[in-house]
Amino acid sequence: MVETARMAAAPTTIETTTERFRADVLDASMRQIVLVDFWAPWCGPCRQLAPVIERLVAAAGGKISLVKMNIDADPLIADQLGIKSIPAVVAFQRGRPVDGFVGALPESQIKGFLERLVGPIEIEGDALEAAQALIADGDLTGAESLLGELAGGEPPNAKAAAALLRLYIDSARFDDARAVLDSLPDSARRDNDVAAAAAALQNAEQAQDLGEIDDLRHRINSDPNDFQAYFDLALALNAKGLREEAANALLEIIQRDRSWNDDGARKQLIQFFEAWDPMDKAAVTARRRLSALLYS
Repeated sequence: MVETARMAAAPTTIETTTERFRADVLDASMRQIVLVDFWAPWCGPCRQLAPVIERLVAAAGGKISLVKMNIDADPLIADQLGIKSIPAVVAFQRGRPVDGFVGALPESQIKGFLERLVGPIEIEGDALEAAQALIADGDLTGAESLLGELAGGEPPNAKAAAALLRLYIDSARFDDARAVLDSLPDSARRDNDVAAAAAALQNAEQAQDLGEIDDLRHRINSDPNDFQAYFDLALALNAKGLREEAANALLEIIQRDRSWNDDGARKQLIQFFEAWDPMDKAAVTARRRLSALLYS
């Protein structure tokens, strides 16, 4: 469930045509304000705007209805209104256009636009939950837009920033992730989720230039004392989501030579723990084995 019960019950967005425009928009606007979102399938900013405006319209609790119009399929109405650029959103009231905007504006500006039309809007739904739902549906662009808006707020939403970092890491967009992390104030970086995502980013960046897993294993078979190969193998395995095997490679180093690389294997294992869920099975098992090696 993406939003609250009230939002979930909001009317479904209508996709109108030139033939239905009078009924869907002009006549409907005699009863309530109707927003028309002019878009096209090729328009990237249109895809960014859509989930944001849909959430806000739903949060208005029935005060506004949303209609979408594909200008590729139906260009006439957009031409009549003088729309030259998309996304373009036009508000209709009592059969007439009364306000509008062009471009994928930040959520705060869109919210202000809608509130000028219908008064205060309280967003009851969990925006982070909405973003996770978008990710689950494969709409990474929509999720990125929503999370970016939250993470870029004042003050920034640390949980949203952490989720955005994870989205970029999972997509191997490390430069974008680093830019988000660098933009956060110290107070947000101290958040546990942000700290964990930052550790995951560092692990992923370290793994970028490593050899293939099979090559690293071959190095170890050729020289069982090649601890750097074990270390690189741990990073490569972790990047593939093979956490238990990654921990085992580092534990092998710790067991055989705790002092290697200035205790580097233990430090890297701790960084893995910071990046993983504390209750992750691999983390729990590795913590137990590490404790046994250090204190038994």
